Amino acid sequence: MDERSLLLLGILMVQSQHGYQINEFIEKNLGRVTDMKKSTAYATLDRLCEAGDVYMHAEQEGNRPFRKVYSITQRGTTHFFELLRFNLAKADKMNFSSDIGMMFLDHLPYEEFFPLLNERLVKLHKQIELFESTPPHGYGLGVDLAMEHHLVHLKADYHWLASVISRLQATQAK
Repeated sequence: MDERSLLLLGILMVQSQHGYQINEFIEKNLGRVTDMKKSTAYATLDRLCEAGDVYMHAEQEGNRPFRKVYSITQRGTTHFFELLRFNLAKADKMNFSSDIGMMFLDHLPYEEFFPLLNERLVKLHKQIELFESTPPHGYGLGVDLAMEHHLVHLKADYHWLASVISRLQATQAK
């Protein structure tokens, strides 16, 4: 399953766009949901063009340089709905890269790892505040639900880490 293809095809379902518009939309509106880089977006668009899911044509406005405009094809629309149905039914694996460090926590003295865990807690709190301050998307339910999903997981991670810190403090106090 290729979430990147789903994302780009979904954006093109709304309207044809040039690459800069697509990347700007992802960066400004979806940066908290995906970490797709511009180079990855362009490479994926090229792959979608080769597969016949997307049509690309060059366009020029005035004296500006030519730019590639991407449109979804009928084949791409069919592929989009296949990917969407698969993705909505999928249960994601939950991998937290910070768990790797947590597994080796015992290798550091308490005086060193405790401030690091508190620093992580502060960073989680800032991420939560950022998600909570995001205004509703206003175009359908989907984007707001994706943002809510991230917020729920961030809050759960925050509360879990706060609980771990409390337990560690209680253990050290003995």
